Amino acid sequence: MLKFFRKKEDELPESSSNGAPEEIPAAAESISEEEEPHGNRKGFFHRLKERLTKTRETFVGRVDQLVLGKKEIDEDLLDDLEEILITSDLGVDTTQALIALVQQKVKRRELDNPERLRETLQEEILRFLEVPAQSPHQTSKPLVILVIGVNGVGKTTTIGKLAHQYRLAGKKVMLVAGDTFRAAAGEQLEIWAKRSQAEIIRQKEGSDPSAVVYDALHAARARGMDIVLIDTAGRLHTRVNLMEELKKIHRTIQKEFPEGPHQTLLVLDATMGQNAISQARIFNEALAITGLILTKLDGTAKGGIVVGISQELKIP
Repeated sequence: MLKFFRKKEDELPESSSNGAPEEIPAAAESISEEEEPHGNRKGFFHRLKERLTKTRETFVGRVDQLVLGKKEIDEDLLDDLEEILITSDLGVDTTQALIALVQQKVKRRELDNPERLRETLQEEILRFLEVPAQSPHQTSKPLVILVIGVNGVGKTTTIGKLAHQYRLAGKKVMLVAGDTFRAAAGEQLEIWAKRSQAEIIRQKEGSDPSAVVYDALHAARARGMDIVLIDTAGRLHTRVNLMEELKKIHRTIQKEFPEGPHQTLLVLDATMGQNAISQARIFNEALAITGLILTKLDGTAKGGIVVGISQELKIP
């Protein structure tokens, strides 16, 4: 097994001998954040289904093509399946686990028809994704949600869409411009605040992000907000600086809400492939991530990273 991975090893550049990289692999800065479509012509889930067609059909189509005309599940078929899983960004560990599960089912004669391979993969991948989500422990309003991730992944857009959904549910929402290092981040958040009719707390560029969050939490409590969504910076000079800044924000929240933040959501760009897994590991070491949000999935045929991250870090 892992013939595909072994044959690629020699082509990979040597990794640094000093361990973890100094900077988090970041999304390309040139990628613009996706705009919210106007109008309500189609329901949300219908639009989502349409957008995920590329990812779904490419992976499923390759598996269907693989088993077409095959009479049995042999080593050659499993080697080809391994390549499909690796190139779909499921990662080496997840691929090994899936291949091992398929082999076990074949040996026990639970799986002897190649045409049932897709169904089996679907069942096992869903099991990997079945990480129980923990309900946030909240003793008082507001619900504080910290949104983190590197620049360019779509944090601000994600916050805007979350605000819109909460407003539709009748909640009073406040957005917090915690990314004070980029003027554009605050401007984008103001646009989303207007669109979703949410309140926003923003200070001048270069302000201390923790001070902005502190002021916002006091304002949110005074104004009876239900939800507080906090945007954060995605790139400082080094990985250490970024993580220390996020930890400081986290401590500020806990001083006001000992059980907070009630949710810490990591936003990842689906087009980043295995770099997204590296990002998830680094952020999870610094903060207790409670959930993943995968963006730009409609623009790639490789959405497998979410399976690998969910399995490795046990994050829903």
